[in-house]
Amino acid sequence: MYLRCVTKMPKIPQPLTPKKIDAAEKKDKEYNLADGQGLFLRVKPSGKKVWIFNYSEPFTQRRKNLTLGNYPDLSLKLAREKRQQNRELLAKDIDPIAHRDQQIEKKRAAASNTFKAVAERWIEVHRTKVKPDTANKIWRSLENDVFPRVGSIPIEQLTAPKAIEVIQALTKRNSFEMARKVARRMNNVMSFAVNVGIVQHNPLTGINQMIPSSRVKNMPTLTPDELPELMRALNFANIKYVTRCLIEWQLHTMVRPGEAVQARWQEIDFDNAIWAIPSERMKMGRPHEVPLTKQSLALLEFMQPLSGHREFIFPSDRAPLKHANKETANMALKRMGFEGRLVAHGLRALASTTLNEQGFDKDVIEVALAHIDKDKIRGAYNRATYMKQRREMMEWWSEHIEKAAYGNRSMSQANSSPSNN
Repeated sequence: MYLRCVTKMPKIPQPLTPKKIDAAEKKDKEYNLADGQGLFLRVKPSGKKVWIFNYSEPFTQRRKNLTLGNYPDLSLKLAREKRQQNRELLAKDIDPIAHRDQQIEKKRAAASNTFKAVAERWIEVHRTKVKPDTANKIWRSLENDVFPRVGSIPIEQLTAPKAIEVIQALTKRNSFEMARKVARRMNNVMSFAVNVGIVQHNPLTGINQMIPSSRVKNMPTLTPDELPELMRALNFANIKYVTRCLIEWQLHTMVRPGEAVQARWQEIDFDNAIWAIPSERMKMGRPHEVPLTKQSLALLEFMQPLSGHREFIFPSDRAPLKHANKETANMALKRMGFEGRLVAHGLRALASTTLNEQGFDKDVIEVALAHIDKDKIRGAYNRATYMKQRREMMEWWSEHIEKAAYGNRSMSQANSSPSNN
């Protein structure tokens, strides 16, 4: 007599249907409805229905359950798609639960590591390497020009095109030098992120190549014979007194826009007619003394009742305790019709061209412009001995400006108080 061996095949569950799922009622104990290939719908005593993916952990083969979501928020179709995604991970020996946890942590880190958050960590390190005023100036530029556009973006999601939008916003205002500085600072923040392991590489390394050459558009200026046109436009311009005085002050003193707007009353030596600018505010990092002509002093006299009780000679219109914005003069020149022809920095070029054409000593002009002499020994000698020549040159320049304003009223010629204008 022969015994027949019958191998019992495992029962293959019938795939679930929406109708079967909806018909599943709660019981005293939770139970599972199988859909096959590790996907189950767990029905709890409360009636809540939860999708579960049951699988064997790679290498250890321990059984584990991964919660996929609640039904009906996660439909049968979507639950099957998640099952397939997890089966594909298992085929690569990747534990689905470990993979999920890594993705959650990655998203959490991205949310906390915004560009602004990483920049805050970077500036704290950078403060140990630079002067406090320099660090504050860097941070202000990030607050004003960078954070409004990309500050809230996770740093790993910051792309070169997005960073270039920040740069282009500056170049459209003809702020080419600031655009270069901002590009460099954004790169520094991103390099810091690479070094501390937040991102794998710096995608911003080439963004400075998108900044046009300063020789092309950076500092348009007028020719010397166009100075009367400028003075005439200033006379009829519908701009504030402070702005008009600021433009004339920069024209007479030949300083940079940033140096002009930050002028403080305490820096003025009225007895010796000198404006002493400290090194931390100078581009070249060394103190600079500007001989003040009678026209420059007249501008200060005009500003005295407006800002003499404050720190800055040219206060901000919106925040009087702060100095005027460096772009104030540029915006005024645009409204006066000089867009594309003259920017505030171009006033220095106008002065330099005029003085060179008049035959003034080139070295004296360069010192007046606070340019660095490549010959350090000669540079030190020049700074020590050129004050007399500079004062004579500046007096000629102020007289020349005054003559160009003949028939039009320069603020340096005004003796009346602002209330009478």
